[in-house]
Order: sequence, then structure tokens, then C-alpha cells
Amino acid sequence: MTGFGVYVHIPFCARRCDYCDFATWTDRHHLMAAYAAACTTELRRRYESQPVPPATSVFFGGGTPSLLPAELLVGILDAIRRTGDAEVTVECNPDTVTPELLAAYRAGGVNRLSFGVQSMVPHVLAALGRTHDPAGVARAVAAARGAGFDNFNVDLIYGAAGETPADWQASLDAVLDLDPPHVSAYALTVEPGTPLARRIEAGAVDGPDDDDQAGKYLAADAALTAAGRPWYEISNWSRPGRECRHNLLYWAQGEYLGVGCAAHGHTPAGRRWWNVRTPDRYIALVESGAPAEAGHEVLDGAGREREAAMLALRTRHGVAAGPAADGLVGDGLAERRGERVVLTPNGRLLANEATTRLLLAHTGC
Repeated sequence: MTGFGVYVHIPFCARRCDYCDFATWTDRHHLMAAYAAACTTELRRRYESQPVPPATSVFFGGGTPSLLPAELLVGILDAIRRTGDAEVTVECNPDTVTPELLAAYRAGGVNRLSFGVQSMVPHVLAALGRTHDPAGVARAVAAARGAGFDNFNVDLIYGAAGETPADWQASLDAVLDLDPPHVSAYALTVEPGTPLARRIEAGAVDGPDDDDQAGKYLAADAALTAAGRPWYEISNWSRPGRECRHNLLYWAQGEYLGVGCAAHGHTPAGRRWWNVRTPDRYIALVESGAPAEAGHEVLDGAGREREAAMLALRTRHGVAAGPAADGLVGDGLAERRGERVVLTPNGRLLANEATTRLLLAHTGC
């Protein structure tokens, strides 16, 4: 895949979810204007110092980008040179969406939204530390359609404490009733140091169960596929033509620029770099004229090949047929599709094992 992406990290949240370990803050809202100005300054310097192609996709992630006043977000977007048909996505919390906000987004060039829904069952939302309710999700989606958005994603998480298979099926059914073009569904993971991890360690709640999550993944795949949204990456399903172009760029080892604190970028030569983590430090560095980059790594040719195989195996395009890939077919983890080998649903459940086998064969170990 060819293209060039720009990722903009918006680190502000009204409340930190119990499972989250992202670079987000609930007490830095007073920095919003200065932060947006620093993002536009970083972009301007990039354009002045090196050739930067027009973006084919832009993604505002976080954090909660929809907390940022629309004029600040659109101001950052205005500073990004992009193609006429660029995909421009903003992550939204249903709690923060209003018709006025979405109208401003639409007028400013945003053409895709991603709603952090996670569940459509109240007690599961509470277990995840989310503040919205299912009715709020329906209102947000209706507001998006009213503002002219016909392309949006719904994010779901499965495996929370107390979520039964019936709860998960209810979430899937309720989300499909909203008729989203794209759905992402992720297994709940327990990150060290989060409130969720502490509650599990204290025995207050049970941690995720592998068998339970496997069953819920297969239920999601069956329901979404039957509803005309086949998988195209392990955790992503969409109508044909509604795949997230920005994420496709990541999975194809494409080129992208990271803007803002904790943002990552990637060059065609395999250089991956990241900015400083906190908004305070980021603003101070940019205002002083210093680079905001905190570190980088460069993958050599063999490393890039291994990463390419790992990423490709996660997608419906799979990897080229060969002895190692054919071994996955023989064990029921993958299937042949022409000259490619693609993971089966059970293979997607064991993607880490499948990837390990593929890479071990590739390196000859």
C-alpha cells in the first residue's frame, strides 16, 4: 500500500478508564490552546525542514480528541497538507459529542469518526470505568449522521469482569442495530499499574479468561461477517471499501508522521521514532525551538522482513505460501487462498503462536 499518514495525539481525557495505560491526562485541560499551537508549530517546522508528501490519511487519537474545542482541532488539521480525498478520522467519546461539534468537524474537513463505545451493556460499561450509557451511543451516532458523516467506526472491548456471553452478544446486536460501516473489537488486556490491574491483584474482580475471550471473539467474527462486515485485520471488520486507510498504512509498514506528545512516526527506511510523553514537556520543547523527539530505532533489512511478515499475517491478505506457512495450513491455523496463506478464525485466536512459527522458520532457528 502506498500513501502517507499523519497521526496527531490529543492527550486530554475527562476521566481515565480503569484499563488504560495510554499517554493521557485528566488534569491538563488548561494546556489545550498551547498544545494545539505546539502541534501546528511542529508541523510547520517539518514542512520547512524536509520534503513531506501530502497526507492520504490523518488520524486524531488519544486520549479523547473530541474534548479539544473544535476550532483548535480544525486548526491543527488546517496545518496538515493532504490530498483531496484524504481520510480524516477523529476519535470521539460518545459523552462529548454534540451536533454543533460534529458540524464544525464536518465543515473543517473531518470525514470519519471513531466512537469509543466498548460495550452496550450498562454493568459492563461500569466494570470498564466508562461514563457513557447505551442511549448516549445511539444519540452520538444519530448526531454524526445528522452532520453528514456516513463513515464511522465503533470500538468494542470484550472480556470485562462480569460480562457474560449473553452480554457480549447483546452488545454486538445493539451495535449492529446502529449500522456502523466499521467495527473494531479488542480483547481486554490488563496493563501493569492501571486501576484494573490493582483491583485484580487485590482479588476484588476476576481477570480476563482466555477461553471466555476466545468464545467472544468467534461470536463477534460470526455476527459481523453475517452482517456484511468481513474481517480484514484480526481486530477489525468492515463493509468492503470502508476499511480504515490509516490503519492499513500501519500494517503495510507505510510512512507516517507523528505529531504531539507520545506520537510515533515511521520512515520508508525503517526508522521509527517517538516524541516525549508529557504535554508539558512537549509544549516546552516546541516553544523553545528544540526537537520534541525522545528516541528512535532503526530496523535492518532482516528485521523489516520479519516485521512485515508478522503484520501481514494479521490481515486478510496473509503471507506468501511456503513451507512454514503451509505448515500452518496443515494444522488448521491457516488456509490457502491462491498463492497466499491466510489465518482461519481459530488461527487468529492463536496468532502469536502462528507468527512465532513463521518467524522461526524464516530465521532458520
